[in-house]
Amino acid sequence: MACASVAPSHGQIDAQKARRCATLAATADYYLTRRGEGSGGPNMIVLGARLDCEKGAYDRGISTLEKLLRDKRIPLPPES
Repeated sequence: MACASVAPSHGQIDAQKARRCATLAATADYYLTRRGEGSGGPNMIVLGARLDCEKGAYDRGISTLEKLLRDKRIPLPPES
């Protein structure tokens, strides 16, 4: 009988990073998107980081979003 591996698989790690990226992007959108007529719209750094995550560059997207939130003194959401 084969034992199941305790270490998470590559797919599980990617799923965790994708969730983290989505959580950070949602937090950044909530706090940093300018709303209202003539407001300028979404934050381009957030959009770029979200695109990085969609392309599978999770580490780059996550680090960009974390840095942006820290620089704006916005608390990072807890990791799940």
